[in-house]
Amino acid sequence: MDKMPPIVVLCGSTRFMDAFHEANRRLSLAGEIVLTVELVIYDGATDPQRAEPEQKQRLDELHLRKIDLADYVMVLNIGGYIGDSTRSEIEYAEALGKRIEYLEKR
Repeated sequence: MDKMPPIVVLCGSTRFMDAFHEANRRLSLAGEIVLTVELVIYDGATDPQRAEPEQKQRLDELHLRKIDLADYVMVLNIGGYIGDSTRSEIEYAEALGKRIEYLEKR
């Protein structure tokens, strides 16, 4: 049986969805299992994907479970940007001893 491919979870601001798509594509083609955001929640009241606070909290918890499953975390820090949610995900992953990689040098 072949060795299990590495599992990576993508973390970063969803304002950079193009970066999520590109990283997903690149890492998948490199043979890695990619865990990423499945639903983008915007704050605008008129946005069709707007979520109630409880829904956003559940989605945030699901993303932490993805970090639990991952071998490592890829932070999509476009232009050096790391928001509060991403920062808390990094801290969570570090507490678990996960390897953290950054798309852009820090």
